[in-house]
Amino acid sequence: MLYYERSKPYPPEEYYRVPASVLREYVTEFFKAFGVPEKDAAIAADVLVTADLFGIESHGVQRLRRYYYTPLKRGVVKPHGNIRVIKEGPTYAIVDGGDGIGLIIGVKAMKLAIKKAKENVVGFVLVRNSSHYGIAGYHAKIASDEGLIGIAMSNSQPLVAYTNTIGRNVGTNPIAVAIPTRDPPPILIDMATSVVPIGKIEVALRLKRRIPLGWGIDRDGNLIEDPEKIFNEGALLPLGGLGEVLGGHKGSCLIILVDVLSGILSGSGWGPYVNSPVSGKVPKVGHFFAAIDVKSIIPIEEFYNRIEEYKRYIKGLKKHPNADNIWIPGEKAWLTMQTRLKIGIPVHKSVIEELGEMSATLGISAVYEKVLESARPIVEVKTK
Repeated sequence: MLYYERSKPYPPEEYYRVPASVLREYVTEFFKAFGVPEKDAAIAADVLVTADLFGIESHGVQRLRRYYYTPLKRGVVKPHGNIRVIKEGPTYAIVDGGDGIGLIIGVKAMKLAIKKAKENVVGFVLVRNSSHYGIAGYHAKIASDEGLIGIAMSNSQPLVAYTNTIGRNVGTNPIAVAIPTRDPPPILIDMATSVVPIGKIEVALRLKRRIPLGWGIDRDGNLIEDPEKIFNEGALLPLGGLGEVLGGHKGSCLIILVDVLSGILSGSGWGPYVNSPVSGKVPKVGHFFAAIDVKSIIPIEEFYNRIEEYKRYIKGLKKHPNADNIWIPGEKAWLTMQTRLKIGIPVHKSVIEELGEMSATLGISAVYEKVLESARPIVEVKTK
């Protein structure tokens, strides 16, 4: 049988495959141990494990310690933040996340935007006082699963050097758009507005690998391949890279767009006023969610037909001789998920060790034992 994974575990001897269901159970118990209600804990777990299923390991369970365990332990993120609507109209709402868990706040805010869109064609929700919400695409896809177009944005702590500057001064500020299709997968656009998200640097550090030249700069503005220097003292570059020749200024424009919609308009933090999850300060992350009810604008079957025609057009273009395939956004993630639901999610041995350390302090060793019992060494499978 032929499998596909967008990111292959390498070197394989450093990884184990763990069933998605076991990881979900672990992460659910992890959040419950902090006092998160079970239903909300399950939501948070699904967001994180879906990232791993999609092949976006940078935003999956490897982030549990840095982005969730540490801020929850320090009390700067609240396990059951008082999520409340502070202002709304027929098509919009402003939500205060109460310094809670962004994984949960984001899902609830997106569902509110969907509700408003179903009643009024379009709906959008601004969120203030939140924290990291996982992969943006998860939230946008909630809308496409119901036949709506979904949009999700979030700002982040400064990690990027704005065009023609040095140092960390703006966020990676991701944008996601999910477009429904008759049959899965949906068209799912999910991207940082930097060349790469900081999670890619975290993964490179964990694996002790160098990074491609062009991802980031050191404190003096030099392009470097050392992930440790970028992580500790340098900065990522905006989408398009260094300077303006290849469009770095366009990436910086997108960063501003997300900060305005997610932070300034919502009343949340923006730029330097968004805090790192390990800073010991309240994150003050802001989000923006929007939904468009397709069937209120065009008959849904007509929309699906036009989308399929568009996809066929893209797939039928002449392929570059060095390219492996012509991909529709979201296709790689979907195929990776189908593979990993069958053969398990690759988890680096250092992440498994961290899960064990956290389980000991949280009193959830029983569920960690299930992780160990289910973990299997990587076996070579045929992939494409």
